[in-house]
Amino acid sequence: MTNDMIQLLVNTDQNLLLYLNGFHNAFGDYFMSTFTGKWIWVPMYVSIFYVIVRNFNWQMALWCVIAVALTIIFADQVCATVIRPLVCRLRPTNPENPLSELVQIVNDYRGGRYGFPSCHAANTFGLAFFIFYLFRNRALNWFIMLWAIVTCYSRSYLGVHYPGDLLVGAIVGFIGAT
Repeated sequence: MTNDMIQLLVNTDQNLLLYLNGFHNAFGDYFMSTFTGKWIWVPMYVSIFYVIVRNFNWQMALWCVIAVALTIIFADQVCATVIRPLVCRLRPTNPENPLSELVQIVNDYRGGRYGFPSCHAANTFGLAFFIFYLFRNRALNWFIMLWAIVTCYSRSYLGVHYPGDLLVGAIVGFIGAT
């Protein structure tokens, strides 16, 4: 019974990935590969830093910035150095993964070897939930949650993460922020 349940989850994860990965077009390829890149985070971090400094005195702002950094470090390290080496789940685009033949790859980007859980999901949702806890501003909270969701979708669009990788990463981020 347990093996059947695990196989059902794996099959559902694979089918959902192939569905989400199947919406390719030139604009989407450019947008998603740009959106998931490292440089797109710079304006986000600068904006968040500005909002924190604008809304708190310098001591509280400093503690908030430290807490954001610790949240992201926690989420990233739990995923990359604790869980990934234990689980060793190949990314969908990894050539050693038989599913890779069915996954559409953008700009020859395949990611690293293992992808469970997603560090992108952990980091973005860790930041999003931290900001959600810190500010009671609906517009800001909707924006940061949308940012995290689009980041996660971009990872499946690019074929480097199964939806399950993203879900577990988001949970790790939530735990880190909490």
